[in-house]
Amino acid sequence: MSKQFDVLVIGGGPGGYVAAIRAAQLGFKVACCESNAYADPKGEPRLGGTCLNVGCIPSKALLHTSHLFEEAGHHFSTQGISVGTPAIDVPTMIGRKNAIVNQLTSGIKGLFKKNKIVLLNGHGSFVAQTGDGWQIKVGDDTVEAAQVIIATGSAARHLPGIPVDNKIICDNAGALDLDAVPEKLVIIGAGVIGLEMGSVWRRLGSEITILEALPEFLSVADVDVAREAAKVFAKQGMNIHLGVQIGEVKTSKKGVSIAYTDKDGQPQKLDADRLIVSVGRIPYTTGLNAEAVGLKLDERGRIDVDGQCRTNLPGVWAVGDVVSGPMLAHKAMEEGVMVAELMAGQAGHCNFDTVPWVIYTSPEIAWVGKTEQQLKADGVAFKVGKIPFAANGRALGMGDTSGFVKMLADAKTDRILGAHIIGANASELISECVVAMEFGAASEDLARICHAHPTLSEVVHEAALACDKRPLHF
Repeated sequence: MSKQFDVLVIGGGPGGYVAAIRAAQLGFKVACCESNAYADPKGEPRLGGTCLNVGCIPSKALLHTSHLFEEAGHHFSTQGISVGTPAIDVPTMIGRKNAIVNQLTSGIKGLFKKNKIVLLNGHGSFVAQTGDGWQIKVGDDTVEAAQVIIATGSAARHLPGIPVDNKIICDNAGALDLDAVPEKLVIIGAGVIGLEMGSVWRRLGSEITILEALPEFLSVADVDVAREAAKVFAKQGMNIHLGVQIGEVKTSKKGVSIAYTDKDGQPQKLDADRLIVSVGRIPYTTGLNAEAVGLKLDERGRIDVDGQCRTNLPGVWAVGDVVSGPMLAHKAMEEGVMVAELMAGQAGHCNFDTVPWVIYTSPEIAWVGKTEQQLKADGVAFKVGKIPFAANGRALGMGDTSGFVKMLADAKTDRILGAHIIGANASELISECVVAMEFGAASEDLARICHAHPTLSEVVHEAALACDKRPLHF
């Protein structure tokens, strides 16, 4: 096997494998190295990174199963469907999730083979710069590459004094593999992962308590969306406590005990069967040997890059969770494509202002662009169009009318500045707003586009109309 490549990608997650595929499409001789970070039946490196193995994909599989379970137990009867009391077989649910992951990881290997990408087993570590590029140690071998793309991703952030064993105390990986529905489940962190995992196990019967250190709920989202989400989740039975400080955590054969101080400074204690620690993620640069070659990191431990993902080293790029910006798989993919195209002399591009966010709870939450509070802080004059799903015929027919679409447009130019959705299929509906913003659309542009009837997308249409104070159905 040749040990000289045009491009070596370190890491096979969303940013890495997409960068490798696009580089190969552009005619580069490409290798991608991946360590065996995730359990594989054959002991081979598994592609897909955190997202595919212990993140985006498996969590959506469990969310779908738990959604069907809740529908069968609580909502089928309103439509005249009688199924009795449903029961959940957790091992079967987990097995289905694992089968989906296996299928997709194998699929990426197939794409590597199709695009003649060499998959190297081992963690990439910089050795030295050469006249033509870089020497990288991969496992027991050393390879050379003219250009290197670092896509090593991120790791779950753990809290000091709270050892994660992924049995009693879990991070995101363990939360996806519980062997039974815990009677009582505590989650530290009310972010995306905490809310999604809380949704899964609440639907299946767990009593959920979420402990969040921040004083505000979902402060990253638009204020109206956060307020609506808090109301809906409380109604569903998720107990969310804000402004807490975690104290001592003790495990026993029976479960786990969590001491904490509430927002009023009063000591509290919770006993639970399982604890999930979901307090964000940290960039993963372990083993890169960055210091030896002078690769610059920023104050938060991320690889320092410019707006086009170039590092301070010639021919070395970095994408995804290991650099600044939101830790989102689709953002990493776009960066990977951009870098490959820039290496080929093309006009690679990634618009970070139109990267959508999604939380796959029920109702789903999605947004793109600026929030109302950001626009106010920036002193930007804006107008608002806000329409509830309760006024939509398709939502009524589906039996899910929670939430709304909120559109923010410049008060003078009418250009769309942000769109925020909480409701059914928000993850799909947000794409129309992303496309509109990418092309610099005004709210009037969306208002004058014919939307199929009856569809949920009509609420986006009505929100655009409402920016001009002329909604037709509300």
